[in-house]
Amino acid sequence: MLTGVAYRMLGRAADAEDVVQEAWLRWSADDRSEVREPRAFLVRITTRLAIDRLRQVQSRRESYVGPWLPEPIVTDFGPSVPDTAERALLSDSVSLALLVVLESLSPLERAVFVLREAFGFPFAEIAATLDRSEAAVRQLAGRARRHVDEGRPRYDVDPVQRRDLTERFLAAASSGDLEGLLTLLAPDVRLVGDSGGKSKAPLRVMETADKIGRFLVAISQGTDDSFGVRFAEVNGGPALVALVDGKVDSVFQIDIRDGRIACVYILRNPDKLQGLALD
Repeated sequence: MLTGVAYRMLGRAADAEDVVQEAWLRWSADDRSEVREPRAFLVRITTRLAIDRLRQVQSRRESYVGPWLPEPIVTDFGPSVPDTAERALLSDSVSLALLVVLESLSPLERAVFVLREAFGFPFAEIAATLDRSEAAVRQLAGRARRHVDEGRPRYDVDPVQRRDLTERFLAAASSGDLEGLLTLLAPDVRLVGDSGGKSKAPLRVMETADKIGRFLVAISQGTDDSFGVRFAEVNGGPALVALVDGKVDSVFQIDIRDGRIACVYILRNPDKLQGLALD
């Protein structure tokens, strides 16, 4: 849970792990005899450390080369989350689309949103965690929710439909079927590529179905026998993981609106892919 809080706050698994490790060191050094609620105590430490780390990394992201996307993580919840509604909530709370929108929030707004929306913490507990009044926390929660709703309108997408559309997307792009690809893309589709300037990817967000369709067909034609593709559940949804000589080269994921692809995410920054754990 602590890693989950930190990752949703920071968007990078490595940063989240560092924060949890620091929380553990502080927990180990403290006098725990007076700690009545270890869970709340640890969440408080982790959240405050994540806020401090977020303030540090936000200044670095201003100089990031090209669009910034969160570090992808494999999210096969397995039998540990048997409830369908809970699984859907957890999947949505780590989606690339949501994490991108969370970047527009202040650190405090993001903390409140994560603790309230993803983990269901009561406002009183969040207030104690952030050392704010409950009224102030409710205001932060309201502002955060409005920003998220404006930046990412919610669309209920059937997981089976999303997997099917992902498979059709792969088939059309890999076979060079531009017409077939255009039937899948919304007219105002966007493509966001994250390379960090360390590999080839668009340095600006691409727009329009025709331009994006032609781009996807073009890059698929440049592959050889060393190239392979696997399906994986990444950030709560199906993704295409491209491998070159068995190593992760890129991750493709789509966002859907009204049965068509509204956004294509391409992650190619090697620093963000080296920790992607595939079976």
